[in-house]
Amino acid sequence: MQGYFQQLLESFNMPIKSSYLLRLTGILLAFVFGAASASAQQARVIPRAPDIAASSYVLMDATTGDILVESNADIPLPPASLTKIMTDYVAATELESGSITMDDEVYVSVKAWQMDGSKMFIQEGTTVRLEDILYGIIVQSGNDASVALAEHIAGSEEAFADMMNQHAEILGLQNSYFVNSHGMPADQHVMSARDLAILSQALIERFPENYAIYNEREFTYNGIRQPNRNSLLFQDRNVDGMKTGFTEDAGYCLVASATRDDMRLIAVVMGTQSENARAIEAQKLLTYGFRFYETHELFTGNEVLASNQVWSGRSNSVDVGVPEQVYITIPNGSDDELVTDIQIAESLRAPINVGDVLGQVSVSIGDDVYYQGDVIALQAVERGSWIKRFMDWLTLFFMGLFS
Repeated sequence: MQGYFQQLLESFNMPIKSSYLLRLTGILLAFVFGAASASAQQARVIPRAPDIAASSYVLMDATTGDILVESNADIPLPPASLTKIMTDYVAATELESGSITMDDEVYVSVKAWQMDGSKMFIQEGTTVRLEDILYGIIVQSGNDASVALAEHIAGSEEAFADMMNQHAEILGLQNSYFVNSHGMPADQHVMSARDLAILSQALIERFPENYAIYNEREFTYNGIRQPNRNSLLFQDRNVDGMKTGFTEDAGYCLVASATRDDMRLIAVVMGTQSENARAIEAQKLLTYGFRFYETHELFTGNEVLASNQVWSGRSNSVDVGVPEQVYITIPNGSDDELVTDIQIAESLRAPINVGDVLGQVSVSIGDDVYYQGDVIALQAVERGSWIKRFMDWLTLFFMGLFS
């Protein structure tokens, strides 16, 4: 490189001292490689999350459960009609178990009929098909439908609220407590943004047929057509759910879920100032997540990651891998930077059973570790003959001496 610059300068009749030449060469090299390094670095830069005008919010990758953005995520707040996600979740589990069916006739009590707030407009003393009740809860956000469903499943709304709390405990919701099935203001009735994201993730993953109802734009019952209150369904083709809520105490709330390029995100905003604001703030979170992150399939499940030597066995090697399918959330376009490090126990000896933990694997980009887990034996290795075991022992003995 130095000789090249020497010839270049001499061709222009520009003599230069060697010390200056070295300095010039260094400056030019630093510029070239520094620019390349800066360019590579810039490709991985993720700006800070947008400012969100909400009391509490969360953005989650629904596949991995990774939280990409959060603020006040664990503060228990009045959830308003976001409560109905849990009401629906309980119903979905009961449907799955066979305790109820979509064809059940749900009786409408005086309590259900007299409910204030948003309504499905069911009539006291009548029966309504359970499938219609679910649409009335999810699409029309009917408080009357929520009470009717609760009484149908548990006998009373109080007993149903106890079921809701039991499911919250099973799901690991740390900052949620339910007093009713609809979300009208009540002492101690609270949920956190993180809990709402976890609950929504569980419903989407476990009950996809039920979740499809959240994408319905409208529902008509008893001649009354009502549109879905989630305005993002009409504004963003990627959004396919989920639920809105409003009370004076809760403000305007929204859980929104969307998919793009094999990635599903869940955005939760609580305590915004208006219907328009909750849609705008949730959209900000979704746009940010899709723009700067991606869901990456790391391992397909029982994928061979390495083959390691085995001593004293009928086979001289064993394939190792990760038993389950693994997804991680990484910065967009950084999959080629992932570094996989596998650490296997020294001197593996037969017998080895399928599923035996033989070491660990970690996957990282620079100092950021995106996955850590066990690697297991993907096939069994039986003990070899006594001659094979003796020869392997002898080999290890001499290897130990010389090492």
